[in-house]
Amino acid sequence: MIIAEVCKSVLACRVSPKQKQEIVSLVRKEKPEANTLAIGDGANDVYMITAANVGVGIKGVEGQQAARASDFAIGEFKILRRLLYVHGREAYRRNCYLILYNFYKNIVLVLPQFWFAFVSAFSGQIIYEQRVFQFFNIFFASLPIIIYAVFDKEHSSATLMNTPSLYVQGIQCKVTFLS
Repeated sequence: MIIAEVCKSVLACRVSPKQKQEIVSLVRKEKPEANTLAIGDGANDVYMITAANVGVGIKGVEGQQAARASDFAIGEFKILRRLLYVHGREAYRRNCYLILYNFYKNIVLVLPQFWFAFVSAFSGQIIYEQRVFQFFNIFFASLPIIIYAVFDKEHSSATLMNTPSLYVQGIQCKVTFLS
């Protein structure tokens, strides 16, 4: 347990599947703020992959079980770097924007209703018709964030691969609106 407190990463070789799972579970228990990543390439890694926050299974001759049990399945180890630095960073960043956008959307939708409750003396009358709600959700809540997610790109893939320090921004989730 003392070793788990000072470790930044753990590589487990020649241990049983149960021991791999216990290592991941120990780290998650002792450091709840830590995010665990388990990478496996065979059926003996399934327990470890499912115990981690993020599991990556590598497809191969004996890796089909690991790939099926994982959150992400890749074909080779060399793809792992791109998965972390490009897709992982962009997922962090885009999720931050999505959360902020949901707060904005809910404020825009709920505050007028809240104000109307005072104006209508809390009669139970609604300010919007049901079709207006649906129109708002489709055109003002869904489409803008979908278009943003499809076309948004802060840096090119090559820049992200060659500058791993940019990955830290995604973890810290610092979003700047006026950049």
